[in-house]
Amino acid sequence: MPGREDLASASGPSAPDTSSPAVHAHDPAFLHTIAQAHLPTGTFTMGDSSGDRNRADGEVPRHLIAISALDIDATTVTNADFARFVEATGHRTEAEAFGYSAVFHLAIAADDADVMGPASGTPWWAGVQGADWRHPGGRRSSIDGLEDHPVVHVSWNDAQAYCAWAGRRLPTEAEWEYASRGGLEGAKYPWGDEEPDTGGDAERGGWRANIWQGDFPRANTCEDGFLTTAPVRAFAPNGYGLFQSVGNVWEWCEDFFHPATYRRPGITPAVDGAVHDPTGPEEGQARILRGGSYLCHISYCNRYRNSARSQNTPDSSMGNAGFRTVALTAPADAAPDDTAPGKATA
Repeated sequence: MPGREDLASASGPSAPDTSSPAVHAHDPAFLHTIAQAHLPTGTFTMGDSSGDRNRADGEVPRHLIAISALDIDATTVTNADFARFVEATGHRTEAEAFGYSAVFHLAIAADDADVMGPASGTPWWAGVQGADWRHPGGRRSSIDGLEDHPVVHVSWNDAQAYCAWAGRRLPTEAEWEYASRGGLEGAKYPWGDEEPDTGGDAERGGWRANIWQGDFPRANTCEDGFLTTAPVRAFAPNGYGLFQSVGNVWEWCEDFFHPATYRRPGITPAVDGAVHDPTGPEEGQARILRGGSYLCHISYCNRYRNSARSQNTPDSSMGNAGFRTVALTAPADAAPDDTAPGKATA
């Protein structure tokens, strides 16, 4: 996916408007309304077990991880959720400050004058002036009727601003993978090892996730019913109650990205054979993205898997990336009978 610099190489604005308002402090009256999936303390093997890894992404070696109990959003943050945040704080996203964001070429809804040109290295993306979370395709688009779709065109920095206000945080990469696996050790997908086009809801063409169908990047047959984003609960949840952790939109995580994170001893020392609550490298240029998106296809980007990793700069925004959050306070570690697969409460 294109970063801010890839889009800035096309003709158009390259610097943000520094007059954007500061993010307000956390409003204690705000109620984070997204249902929570309650994850018990547990261990899992992190990394690619299917052999479908992308070598440059650093999905191996597989290693044992211990994760403390946590409460994580059952869905990604929606347009409605983000709108409440913006209304309360006046936050201006980086897409709005820079004046442009990345839009997939078939989703552009803008005048020709607003299209800056193709992104460097990924010509199916274009920088579009006026594209932002309220106008995902450009100035001629809106989020009317998309209130329950994931918010997009939000950078890692925007996600941090939301978290600061809501009294939440982004998940670490390890927490995200633990949650996405839904209690299935070594599974390729949140539902198991079956491919996404088998066993799904008939209403979605039998698909289990919102990914690309057809000839990427030219024609999407939309067998699952969606060209771009889908409602956050459009597909069945995994065993922990998370909806669409793969497909639909990429999800920002807290960690810095490095392709050798899993190979670098000493970053998160192992105890009793497991690395406990790792937080990734201490520094870097890019932040982790997980889960793939509606643009992923086996012929090009097969990152709609539990172990798949990607990255982008923290000021980058695009029409296929959003986020979900984690509670700051760890829940009391529930007994096994209280952590039945799929349990999620408001």
